[in-house]
Amino acid sequence: MNQLYIFAGSLGSILFMTLVAWALGLGRGAAIASSEEARETAEAMISGFDAGEALLGSDGKAALVHGKAGDVALLKMHGARVAARHLRLPLASRPTPDGLRIDSGDRRFGAVLLRGVTGY
Repeated sequence: MNQLYIFAGSLGSILFMTLVAWALGLGRGAAIASSEEARETAEAMISGFDAGEALLGSDGKAALVHGKAGDVALLKMHGARVAARHLRLPLASRPTPDGLRIDSGDRRFGAVLLRGVTGY
């Protein structure tokens, strides 16, 4: 019976912390807001990157920023932060019904979906 109280207390604590995180808005609303923000982020995260045109996914979860040196920066939301990879052209990409899927070539970074983008 004592173990049941410990389990119930632990479960209650987890539910309480989940409610607090939800009330504070943690993890919500994280998105790349604009093409300008995508360009600035790419330049800040990748040393020597000179940003040009940026393609932003319609959900703000990913962006592809073309560099002026013929390279690209692939950005994606990773939790509440932006993660970036510096890639060379040509990209390994394919159109899907949801948008353009780009393979980063990095297993840990994975493929990125630019939702609503049909080509680059």
